[in-house]
Amino acid sequence: MITIPPAFERATVEREGAPGAAWLAALPGIVAELLERWACVPAGEVLHGGVGVIVPVRRAAGDGAVIKVSFPHPGNVHEPDAFAAWGGRGAVRLYERADDRFAMLLEQVSPATLAETGDLDEMVAVAGRLSRRLAILAPAGLPRLRERAGEWEEELRKDAGELPHALPARVVDAAVATVRELGPVQPDLLLHGDLHPRNILRAGREPWLAVDPKGHAGDPAYDGGTLLKSLALKLAEADDVGAAVHRVLDGFAAAAGLDRERVRRWAQFHAVQGGFWGRRHGFRVARGGAPLDRLTGLAEHLAELLTDPVRGRVQGQGA
Repeated sequence: MITIPPAFERATVEREGAPGAAWLAALPGIVAELLERWACVPAGEVLHGGVGVIVPVRRAAGDGAVIKVSFPHPGNVHEPDAFAAWGGRGAVRLYERADDRFAMLLEQVSPATLAETGDLDEMVAVAGRLSRRLAILAPAGLPRLRERAGEWEEELRKDAGELPHALPARVVDAAVATVRELGPVQPDLLLHGDLHPRNILRAGREPWLAVDPKGHAGDPAYDGGTLLKSLALKLAEADDVGAAVHRVLDGFAAAAGLDRERVRRWAQFHAVQGGFWGRRHGFRVARGGAPLDRLTGLAEHLAELLTDPVRGRVQGQGA
């Protein structure tokens, strides 16, 4: 039987309540079933991400792999579809899948993440190059982000009207304009959907490989927004936050082969959306109080910086 990391148990119950506790109780049995189904034996300490556990295993052929089991959620449904479409190109390989268990048998790579390099320029360049490789024609059946444009606009307007926030109207209006103008006409390309340095792992057959995709179809520039949002705390350390933000936009757009203005607009939308999300739901790393106020304030500051399309026009300030 596997030992579930206590921190993962606490976080799952806090987030999911009784359904999370019931799933955790069943999890050791689910893993045992998958070990038998895929002829594997445990081969290391159980690791975890935000919504799933990673069990290192050894396959019958003698090589290593990992079993990933995620909490059943609509956001996890298309992860194996993305892996299958990529076939190991820029992402870990999918060996087996058990959709009824929200589980996969995946290629084993190093647990070292791109975030651990600490080098902002390297993180941005690697993420951009991976984004370019992952942006293949999306298979049928994946959720199309263009279908969410109306929902996004409705949420932005509702949050702007209901939540206390410090965003000027022009900043919210710019995010609404992005979902109106870019949202409904996105290309049919496969996106990671949650591209950030902690979802990029050190590997052997390629220097870096992506994990934990959402499996969406849409504009690759959208992933530039998820990347920049994930770098918020790193950007806040810069002497000139505005200059650092523009450096990220430049670096990602160049490495990914994308139009910089589209990356900026999606990043601005993500920052506005993230600030509202934090005020309504909190963040995983900050549920309330001063830490949450700092993160939501940072998201709003980034949203203002990103609203201006002219490089260097708005100078960064400490967040």
